[in-house]
Amino acid sequence: MPAVTADTLTLPRISPAAVEDVERPVANISTGPTGLEGMGFPVRRALAGAPYQLTDPFIMMDHLGEIDYGIGEPKGTDWHPHRGFETVTYLMDGLFQHQDSSGGGGLIEPGDTQWMTAGSGVLHIETPPASMVESGGLFNGVQIWVNLPASAKWTPPAYQGITKRDILLLTSPDAGAIIRVIAGDVDGHVGPGSTHTPITIIHASIHAGERLSLPWNPSFNAMAYVFAGSGTAGTEEAPIHGGNMVVFGRGDRLTLAADATQDSRTDALEVMLLGGEPIGEPAFQYGPFVMNTEAELAQAIDDYQHGRMGVIPPGALQPHVHRG
Repeated sequence: MPAVTADTLTLPRISPAAVEDVERPVANISTGPTGLEGMGFPVRRALAGAPYQLTDPFIMMDHLGEIDYGIGEPKGTDWHPHRGFETVTYLMDGLFQHQDSSGGGGLIEPGDTQWMTAGSGVLHIETPPASMVESGGLFNGVQIWVNLPASAKWTPPAYQGITKRDILLLTSPDAGAIIRVIAGDVDGHVGPGSTHTPITIIHASIHAGERLSLPWNPSFNAMAYVFAGSGTAGTEEAPIHGGNMVVFGRGDRLTLAADATQDSRTDALEVMLLGGEPIGEPAFQYGPFVMNTEAELAQAIDDYQHGRMGVIPPGALQPHVHRG
């Protein structure tokens, strides 16, 4: 970590704070629980400590790792369904493969983002390639579930492969942070991700002892998940560290600062910044389905059980098992 870096002195700089800017206060700091997902890989449920009313349209965010796998240990998921939302998978270390029943997929490398719109329903698999299963190694990434409004829940499945070369790179006014814009608008700079719901997704690295003051759409909510490092959130300087999810209140600018001394794992405060325009509709979730009513959930289960969410293609990708 981080997967994509650059000389900040050469990058476009965002605008400094203006006198009339309203700083967002810290509304909540939580630490999500950890557990196992898929075929047994560790995750932290980063949004579990915040109510959906504060995170809408973001349903879930899993921090995948950070873990240093031994030979034969890397795991993913087998084929499974989704309906009613989008999955955004961003990788910092390791390798991951994706394939879905609508024809999307590919290898995800450090710095890449896989963006799958499940929409009306799709089957897919996410699994480490055979090379990583056989060698082991460091794995670190995040998967975000973004809700779709009722008007888009039945959109056909789609896939975006956003490589590290596509990511928009910016820096802070004093060049003390690198800002990787995956989707959304930051101070007039637009990231590559195409979204159904107005959102912004950023991975920022704030160098030790530096501060990031970032303009933020006042109609969006705002969250910051700490991958690694330590520092403070808001002008009230609330202490934060790895595993924390910060939810900000209303305003048009947010502030994060990195402690002058970091631990041996990192020389920066590494954060994922999320924000979006709340959909404001009822959201019912059952496993891999997110719909507007319980009746639609029941229909999703029935459609999956009767093969109406796609078919696993011939010769499809399957989880690799180490035989040594």
